[in-house]
Amino acid sequence: MALNINKNLKAYYSIREVAQMIGVSEPTLRYWETEFPFLKPRTTANKVRQYQDKDIENIRLIYGLVKVRGMKIAAARKAINANRAGVEHQTKILERLIDVKSQLMELKGAMDKIV
Repeated sequence: MALNINKNLKAYYSIREVAQMIGVSEPTLRYWETEFPFLKPRTTANKVRQYQDKDIENIRLIYGLVKVRGMKIAAARKAINANRAGVEHQTKILERLIDVKSQLMELKGAMDKIV
């Protein structure tokens, strides 16, 4: 059996790590937990939150609706409850478009330096 070097070896992330990864504050993540019932990270006996990859994907989904698309919390919750698969698909497309835009901006900068 071959070793999968691309696999993430970390099982749990702290709220600080997730907040930095997504680009939101820790209180924002705590608030989203109260507003979105499906966002429930594991907690230890000391009430320390431990986020798994599935939790981070849910947060990215919420971030895409609330921060990128500018939806209100209630509208984002309603959209996810009504058509989660569609929202996930739209979020992935939007992330790709943002990535392509940043790559094009880098290329434009490199081209400007050449000319």
